[in-house]
Amino acid sequence: MAFSDPDVSDLVDSLSLDEKCSLVRGAADPERTATGYVPGVPRLDIPELRLADGPLGIRIPGRSSTAFPASIAVAATFDPELARRQGVAMAREAKASGQHAVLGPGLNLIRVPNCGRNFEYYAEDPVVTADFAAAVVEGLQSEDVLATPKHYVANNQETKRLIVSAEVGERALRELYLPGFEAAVEAGAGSVMTAYNRVNGTHMSDHRRLVTEVLKDEWGFDGYVVSDWFGTASAVGAATAGLDLEMPGISLEALHEAFGLDPDAEMLEEGDDESIPAGETTTPRFATELKSAVESGSVPADRLDDMVARILGQMDRIGLLDGDWGGGALDTPEHRDLAETLAARGTVLLKNDDGALPLSDDADVALVGPGVSEAMLGGGGSSEVTPAREVSALAGIRARTDGSVAFEPGVERVVTPSFFDDESADAAGGADDFPGGKTPDIDAAADCAREADVAVVVVRDATTEGADRETLRLPGEQDELVAAVADAADRTVVVVQSGGPVELPWRDSVDAIVESWYPGQADGDALASILYGDADPSGRLPVTFAPEESYPTASDERFPGVADEAQYDEGVFVGYRHFDAADADDEPTYPFGHGLSYATFEYGDAEVRGDDVVAVAVTNASDRDGREVVQAYVRPPAVAGVERPTRELAGYAAVEVAAGATETVELSLSEHAFRRYDDSEGWTVDAGDYVVEIGRSSRDIRAETTVSR
Repeated sequence: MAFSDPDVSDLVDSLSLDEKCSLVRGAADPERTATGYVPGVPRLDIPELRLADGPLGIRIPGRSSTAFPASIAVAATFDPELARRQGVAMAREAKASGQHAVLGPGLNLIRVPNCGRNFEYYAEDPVVTADFAAAVVEGLQSEDVLATPKHYVANNQETKRLIVSAEVGERALRELYLPGFEAAVEAGAGSVMTAYNRVNGTHMSDHRRLVTEVLKDEWGFDGYVVSDWFGTASAVGAATAGLDLEMPGISLEALHEAFGLDPDAEMLEEGDDESIPAGETTTPRFATELKSAVESGSVPADRLDDMVARILGQMDRIGLLDGDWGGGALDTPEHRDLAETLAARGTVLLKNDDGALPLSDDADVALVGPGVSEAMLGGGGSSEVTPAREVSALAGIRARTDGSVAFEPGVERVVTPSFFDDESADAAGGADDFPGGKTPDIDAAADCAREADVAVVVVRDATTEGADRETLRLPGEQDELVAAVADAADRTVVVVQSGGPVELPWRDSVDAIVESWYPGQADGDALASILYGDADPSGRLPVTFAPEESYPTASDERFPGVADEAQYDEGVFVGYRHFDAADADDEPTYPFGHGLSYATFEYGDAEVRGDDVVAVAVTNASDRDGREVVQAYVRPPAVAGVERPTRELAGYAAVEVAAGATETVELSLSEHAFRRYDDSEGWTVDAGDYVVEIGRSSRDIRAETTVSR
């Protein structure tokens, strides 16, 4: 048994076999509010368990909740405390909606820049991912709502996600892909969701070594492991491997009927992928096979008891079994303010030539772009949230400026596919969709820009769960729009709203570039605060921007894979680790950690304070307050026969520095940056001197010191 709690153990002993089986699989929610639903056992006063989609907010069909920025934007703040506050807010909103578990946060490392789900993930770096995973989990669990970090593990692409095998070595798993999940477990996550994909040939739902031996035994995880929806490959294999709860536990047709969905609108369809026979992944396994498997001994009875105990144990932990659960708050002013703070703090100023930004209060602005009249809420898929309030870029800038704001869409609307909106795929954009009856016309946009003091062009991509981007170029004719506006305008500022890296072929022709990711419901207010200098742009890149062909996954063998296998033979050289080791021709466009400020910062000498802390004096040498993200990277000593990254992020701190002031910033160094995983010896820290580099990005180092191990 996983639990020694006598009350839980006694409860399990009191259940019949049928009742036990009913508690380890989902069912249709009679209220139609939960993404996943486990019916209770009234005979024993066991209540229902409801699981709601996250991680950008609480998704309840037909209801609204706060639409927070995309996770990648949250990570760009480099401030885990903000992420913890988001976790608290989402938990309160889940409670207000009667949901006991949140399906998030998403922790998969950004390995493939084309991945359609990168917006739901934090970073290409395991230390950042682990920090933000732990923070959100702590926030959720502090309010007695179960966190469900996902998708365990190596779910780094959407292409053939149901069958592709991540062929990944143990060292890369340990150093890159597992740390976020381990941190989430240490932070108290009540649940973990398995991924659709296979790892080294075995479906994650059936992966005993990773689910039982690593997650449960090695890390001491005592919560329950839940499948992704229709992600259970087998009943016996999954149960004996360590899967505790199957979702949704009903057929695809029953799910559509339960939520009133058009079957054609759901992206996970039987037989969609020609490699998967109809019904192969969408048939509920535990519902049809588990009871007989227990009766025959194929699944040991004590394994079923363990499954039930893990679920009941987490229900007991948050007060469900005592009836001591409830409360919460939905769409409060505090949550709205937090959504705006996260969006502004996560905004990254990539370029700012000759002080193009901030804008003056009375500047006449030409606001150009197909999406400026609607807030950019997020990508498509299970994380779609309907907010009660949203502010577009057009509304936010008009509310902030004393100057005039002229608007032209320039090009057709960029439509983000939706899992739940039948009309999304057909929305083509036209005169009736744009303010003032405007029609898409690049020449009209250029003329508008020519008459203004400054042109602000807002461009966006369209990413979604279930599909990867075919290219890192912006969709439609947006690149042509930017080029035309830049040629006509005296000053051009481009705002990029993307779910990950994009190519910027016009970057040398524009004066400033702002990356605002998917900023959520506060889009326009947050953007205006950055453009007009009400807030310092303190976001930094949690992912490298580079030409598509220069990423380590540019080959078909690595992405999307050949013969349903994606080779992770780049090992630990992902993201900035790859670019640091690559040839000079593979220089990133904008490196990991990059981001400019309206203030100017000067760094003093680095000082070692013990084995795990370094300090540096940071001076704001400008006449305005600013926020700096101080970063520490570790360069390891050379070891014969061992390839290690040139540098690895070890610590960081986001600090406010007043104009003319100096702050001494202490950085705690993560042991993860010092150690490496050896297939024979396990975790190893090589003896020698480690250079600690302190700077503004992985390529902008301002001070160095040395620590020994």
